[in-house]
Amino acid sequence: MNQRILITVKTYPAISKTYGELVCTAGINEDGQWIRLYPVPFRKMEQYRKYEKYQWLTASIRRRARDVRPESYSPAVDSILLEEGIPTGKNRDWEARKDLILRKGDVYDDLADLIARAKNNHLSVATFKPADVFDVIVKPVEREWDKDKLAAIEAMHRQGDLFADDKDFSKQFRYVRKLPYEFSYRFADVNGKESTLMIEDWELGALYWNCIDKHGDSEEAAIQKVKDKFMKLWTERDLYLFLGTTKEWHFRSPNPFLVVGVFYPPKTDQLSLW
Repeated sequence: MNQRILITVKTYPAISKTYGELVCTAGINEDGQWIRLYPVPFRKMEQYRKYEKYQWLTASIRRRARDVRPESYSPAVDSILLEEGIPTGKNRDWEARKDLILRKGDVYDDLADLIARAKNNHLSVATFKPADVFDVIVKPVEREWDKDKLAAIEAMHRQGDLFADDKDFSKQFRYVRKLPYEFSYRFADVNGKESTLMIEDWELGALYWNCIDKHGDSEEAAIQKVKDKFMKLWTERDLYLFLGTTKEWHFRSPNPFLVVGVFYPPKTDQLSLW
């Protein structure tokens, strides 16, 4: 079936033995319903098919046979048609986003309720409003991708060119750098239940590497800038979290959700001035 979707979620790229380098994306259709698009081989897509957050696209999608989560669909990459997005910077643009995400779509504030809905497979991605955000927690993790996964990806790429040598391969394919730290929000829901959930938003990874690559920051300085930015989204903006589950942990984990995106329109009093 064809669907028109406003992309609201792009996670930081990950690697997979099966699909290579992947970006998990999701969005909301014109009826306010969530749709997860996976797998999306973003690196292999032609430039004119690559989409940004808050860009409209139309695509032919089908339910994923091996993924029972209700929002999960596979896109036919060749069918993707891009439209104009909803830009940032103007209050009327934020209002257009809010109309689709907050008014047509559902917003939750009770995490236990969301977890119960996931366990019953009623949903696996949702818009969540925290009652309080306490901190951004940072934890060091493995600095390099899993070697077995990298070997599998390299083997996949070589199948497309039997004459490629090691040097040629390294020029043709450079996988995304792995983030050496895990960033998580520590927050409370409307009932005071505290949780710590990892943030996988593309914006966070891009900010970290931009601090190092473009501004010459140390890792410690880059970490602090990421923490400051994501806490300001709570203190200075009207913060909502896009929460999503992974296929592996959807039924198995006591809390299967991750923060797959952030939505941060200006606070209401700012919008009322427009």
